[in-house]
Amino acid sequence: MDLFPVLKELAQKTPSKILLIVLDGVGGLPLEPGGPTELEAAKTPNLDRLAEESALGLLTPVYPGLAPGSGPGHLALFGYDPFRHVVGRGALSALGLGADFREGDVALRGNFATLAEGKVVDRRAGRPSTEENQRVIAKLKEAIPRIEDVEVHFYTESEHRFLVILRGEGLEDQVTDTDPQKTGLPPLKAKALDEASEKTARIVNLLSERIQEVLEDEPRMNGALFRGASKKPRFPRMGEVYGLTPAAIASYPMYKGLASLVGMEVLPVEGEGDALEGKLKALKENWGRYDFFYFHVKKTDAMGEDGNFWGKVEKIERFDALLPEILSLGPDVLAITGDHSTPALLKAHSWHPVPLLLKAPYLRADEARRFTEREAQRGSLGHLRGVELMPLLLAHAGKLLKYGA
Repeated sequence: MDLFPVLKELAQKTPSKILLIVLDGVGGLPLEPGGPTELEAAKTPNLDRLAEESALGLLTPVYPGLAPGSGPGHLALFGYDPFRHVVGRGALSALGLGADFREGDVALRGNFATLAEGKVVDRRAGRPSTEENQRVIAKLKEAIPRIEDVEVHFYTESEHRFLVILRGEGLEDQVTDTDPQKTGLPPLKAKALDEASEKTARIVNLLSERIQEVLEDEPRMNGALFRGASKKPRFPRMGEVYGLTPAAIASYPMYKGLASLVGMEVLPVEGEGDALEGKLKALKENWGRYDFFYFHVKKTDAMGEDGNFWGKVEKIERFDALLPEILSLGPDVLAITGDHSTPALLKAHSWHPVPLLLKAPYLRADEARRFTEREAQRGSLGHLRGVELMPLLLAHAGKLLKYGA
């Protein structure tokens, strides 16, 4: 069901402020039966105190049983049906980087990878520094300006991540990924999903081969895995649908791309990596200018994907330490949740629901006492789908009129 026409009719401007904090991949699993999840193992006195005066529940970001990518997971949290509003990872990276991304171009998100004897040994090439990424991208720019009649434009994203934009006649974006999503397998061949995308698939495969040739002397960054081929999408903007003046505080290009795609102003953030202190500074400095803030925390997800249980615990605890300064701003409505689960046990996104915490003036008390998966099951919010969160936030902020007579 498309709620946008209803919400657009009911939305009203108010001075209240909404803060949505997304702890990327925060949901987890115990390493052994009966053990704690990452959230349960973390020492989070500030989140615990907040949970006691908030309402909790579970949230399935996209659909039961589906392990969502960050794109559909986030779009659902912003109220966009992820089955109706579909965007590839390449386009998100291009938008987030502010790349020269034109109508007709095809963008692809790339991972530098380590290959040995034709197989993937490390899908992230040891997570190189962004400076190393820039050095290798400079080599590729010089060596591969085009494939056949198609221009090839390379951009550094961060660490192992990069962006390629293909520009030329006859390109479409219905091609499969080349990332096998696990080690011990060779990179996949891109395949066209329709006749119009045959040229793009051929160019991607030739590009993959050429990159391996150029990088054969690199010890770790000697191959590339591509996913998310996509053209430039157009989505309704949050200001039009919800009547909000929204801002995004994120460090990584993909999340900045998601935010700009739905009409948020992406605020500059000082610092490298997750830059939590820089994000907090940006939030404080811009608090008076917007009525909706999206605040993204990335490293919880990165630690889960690396299988680093205690590293993920440490990132949760680091966020908890900053929480009092965030709360001192006095958001009228505060939500803390995740865009998906990334259990360290699985080293991947999973289908498990994530906990949701909601702090607002008009809430019913519940029994939940910690921001954990188990406690969230006891909460008064019940079990929601991702797309149901935004109407709830708007309602608690007094930004929706009555529906119907």
